Amino acid sequence: MIALGAFGRLWTAASVSALGDGVTLVAGPLLAATLTRDPVRVAGLTVAQTLPGLLFALPAGALVDRWDRRRLTVGTSLLRMAALGLLSAAVLAGDAGLPLLYAVFFLVGCAGLVFDNAAATLVPAVVAPARLEQANGRLQAGRMLGEQLAAKPLGAWLFAVAAWSPFLLDAVGLLLVAALAATLPASLNVAPRVPLRTAVGEGVRWLLRQRLLRTLAWTVAVSAVLVLIAHERLGVGAVGYGLLLATLAVGGGAGGLLAGRIVRLAGPGTTLRAGLVVETLVHGGAAMTRNAVVAGLLLALMGLHLVVFSAIVASVRQSLVS
Repeated sequence: MIALGAFGRLWTAASVSALGDGVTLVAGPLLAATLTRDPVRVAGLTVAQTLPGLLFALPAGALVDRWDRRRLTVGTSLLRMAALGLLSAAVLAGDAGLPLLYAVFFLVGCAGLVFDNAAATLVPAVVAPARLEQANGRLQAGRMLGEQLAAKPLGAWLFAVAAWSPFLLDAVGLLLVAALAATLPASLNVAPRVPLRTAVGEGVRWLLRQRLLRTLAWTVAVSAVLVLIAHERLGVGAVGYGLLLATLAVGGGAGGLLAGRIVRLAGPGTTLRAGLVVETLVHGGAAMTRNAVVAGLLLALMGLHLVVFSAIVASVRQSLVS
């Protein structure tokens, strides 16, 4: 078992951050729908939130390599707290508009990207190498259970009670995240100061030289396109869709608890290959079924696979980069 202490604080900070992310991601579109009935403008909120990952993933990684990771987790948490506090106050005052909503979601997406990278790089500093898969599995499980299972109903309920309250809850949670992150060990082996453009270019060239990480990067990129599942085939409403997401989170929670044991029994390479077979079968089954129960079971299996896969990928990356 991983002893409580630095890792426990890191896990709690990451899980609280994920819960807040999920609450905000549920409440944001609900707020946008009260401001406009144009589906394109509502969808623009998703674009604002996901755009940072497309534009700044490599620069964010370079920043994490150059700066103290503990300070980055604290700083990005406080930045998100301020942005969400501003949004909550604007909603309470009746002054919220789509431009403010877009700007806050974009800023929160940028800061969250840096936070996630910095938090991941802190794992080897607080966990023994032999426990990396177990630790990363638990981090992934905490994120999935918080962001998917708990946050969906909580965010919708809070928005129904008071439209400003989900964003305030996220802001308060981020204050706790910053306080926990401040107690973590200072990061070591920070990269020397080189021009950011040079660092990003070196990162791309290093990735291209690493066959394993290059393959994993392409796999994750392709898999991201396959996440969407059509609602119409299953004939479920909003509640049924929420339950389907819950099965994904339950499977992910199981994967987080079992990741270390699975890797010890089968090895990381065999587990990755078997997981890709499982993912192929799940996608095939999801494409053919019209039964919501079967789809739920498939999503639970997918959740287990995704968390185990992510835990191995994170551990391999940490081992190769450190």
